[in-house]
Amino acid sequence: MLSFSEENHIKAIYHLSNHANEVVNTNSIAEALSTKAASVSDMLKKLSQKDLIEHVKYQGVKLTEQGKTAALGIIRKHRLWEVFLVQKLGFTWDEVHDIAEQLEHVNSPLLTDRLDKFLGYPRFDPHGDPIPDNKGNMMLHNQVHLCDLGINKKGKVLGVKDGQSSFLQYLDKLGVKIGSMILVKEFIEFDSSMEIVIDNQKTTTISKETAKNIYVNEEN
Repeated sequence: MLSFSEENHIKAIYHLSNHANEVVNTNSIAEALSTKAASVSDMLKKLSQKDLIEHVKYQGVKLTEQGKTAALGIIRKHRLWEVFLVQKLGFTWDEVHDIAEQLEHVNSPLLTDRLDKFLGYPRFDPHGDPIPDNKGNMMLHNQVHLCDLGINKKGKVLGVKDGQSSFLQYLDKLGVKIGSMILVKEFIEFDSSMEIVIDNQKTTTISKETAKNIYVNEEN
């Protein structure tokens, strides 16, 4: 059994470490969790004692295999709850993150497995992020950032990098959602913005920053 705080630290380390492949320093964890470095240091000692992390001298920490398994379990619950909230309770994709942040701490493997089955074993959450199965395996997209598509190239929206409510609401106004087809019409040299066509209907211009935060699968 892990506390809420321990689970939040493990999940933060997982995301910051590029899926547990890199070392993460204390200040990065503190910034991600909006807390003080001293508090993070105290928590890292506890996680180390539980064999969830290991220290890399002069660099920071990384998750152990046990820690990675724990992180994937938390992420699995979070993303399954997001699917449930959108598909079954009618929430929009910009409303579910904070609620799922609370529900992810419910510690019942049986509940999680039954939720997964009830939802039909979804592979991706409402934002396009892969959902780990009960063994920690995930299906990964072959994806690129929208800004990396060439002129007259099409891409199907697979997910978003920025999950903030304000960004998701902006995409709703544009008419961009998971599964939307986007055609790149023009790159505007002045500010690196892009003229795009959404689902063969709406032509609009988006900033490079917006395009960097949308993942697509390039269509041939």
